[in-house]
Amino acid sequence: MRHRGGRRCGNTHQPADGHRFLAHEALSQRTGAVAEASRPFAADRDGFVLGEGAGILVLERAEDAARARSLLVGCGSTSDAHHPTAPAPQARGAEAALRTALTEAGVARHDVDHVNAHGSSTPLNDVGEAAMIARVLPHRPSVTAPKGVLGHSCGAAGAIEAALTVLAIQHRTVPPIANLQAPAPEFDIDCVIKQPRHQDIRMAVSNSFGFGGHNVVLALARAS
Repeated sequence: MRHRGGRRCGNTHQPADGHRFLAHEALSQRTGAVAEASRPFAADRDGFVLGEGAGILVLERAEDAARARSLLVGCGSTSDAHHPTAPAPQARGAEAALRTALTEAGVARHDVDHVNAHGSSTPLNDVGEAAMIARVLPHRPSVTAPKGVLGHSCGAAGAIEAALTVLAIQHRTVPPIANLQAPAPEFDIDCVIKQPRHQDIRMAVSNSFGFGGHNVVLALARAS
């Protein structure tokens, strides 16, 4: 991939969509320190890093599953169509998706123990998402953001991060946000930093927000 500025990062070339992201100034300019470029919720974040990957989750009825890693208990999806690239102020569409997922799951917001954040490392997204998490989940559940280490795999990101949320529930361990020493001072959220956090997660949500105002939140519960 390539960062803004045209330099190579990693072992792959920038995909075609990278040119569009460059034009929208969405990519990080940390071309001199590419391993540190993706910095979700950091005060000095300046854009995301393109990543590659795939994730597959197999859904089975509980009575048919030989091994249940977690339970998908709710899903919320909205499309606010606020702007082609910029998220809606205060992330109201994302908030509606989160509230819908919790309602479908039949749980109260204080039941959420952990948030796998979209955490794109862009100035606008992280501001809106952090404010939304603090507003809807004021009891401060743990927050992680895999894009700090994986980059942004665009259409594949939701599946990958849902799988990581399942593993966090199963192994009772929340991975830290890469390249984050402390969240920006204005963010009132409990980011896991520096070291993994051992936590008994009963209920987690996985946020995925896309260009054009597409918002999806999954509610995942411990299987047993």
